[in-house]
Amino acid sequence: MSVAEDILLSAWVTGLLALTTTAVLLLVSPPLAWWIAQTRSRWRPLVEAFVALPLVLPPTVLGFYLLLALAPGGPFGAIAQALGGAPLAFTFTGLVIGSIIYSLPFVTGPLSAAYRTTDGQLLEAAASLGASPTTRFLRLVLPLHRKALVAAGVLGFAHTVGEFGIVLMIGGNIPGETRVLSIALFDRVEMLDYAGAHAIAALLLAFAVIVLTFTYRWLRT
Repeated sequence: MSVAEDILLSAWVTGLLALTTTAVLLLVSPPLAWWIAQTRSRWRPLVEAFVALPLVLPPTVLGFYLLLALAPGGPFGAIAQALGGAPLAFTFTGLVIGSIIYSLPFVTGPLSAAYRTTDGQLLEAAASLGASPTTRFLRLVLPLHRKALVAAGVLGFAHTVGEFGIVLMIGGNIPGETRVLSIALFDRVEMLDYAGAHAIAALLLAFAVIVLTFTYRWLRT
């Protein structure tokens, strides 16, 4: 496979993985972040700790335990096989599951911080007019913090693009299915193809700079 074909195929898998992961996170993270920001439950520190685990835990450690869980003998792998007969480890679906967990703090964290600045009096006024908690969240909180939502989504997308350790552990290196750009870069270095490695690395570097520049400008407008 030529370098150009490798980059295109790996970029396709990477983009599809990042888009799928971000779409799921933008559904899951806003209500989770709102609960973390507003609840007084004694379970909040434990939930926050589990959400933030990928920030401090080595990706290979998280990937190892996810591999065990997604393998045919693991709980999630066994359920998947019982329902559809398809394994989860070393598949694109397995990559999506791992990426959602690994990128969760990069979407939930910024949203939770933004939600803590919500005007409590505005929510109380809406409640006095009969707005339910769900209505207040959907019609007040989300529009008020739309910039934070967009920025969190972009960061989650970018973080998924840059994944390596967890992708390698649970997805392996299957061209067209689990081979992402970071894995392709690693392979090029192993083959001593530094020209190909430079091409992939430059692409990822340019992407990171563009994403971060957009995010900071978006938040300041």
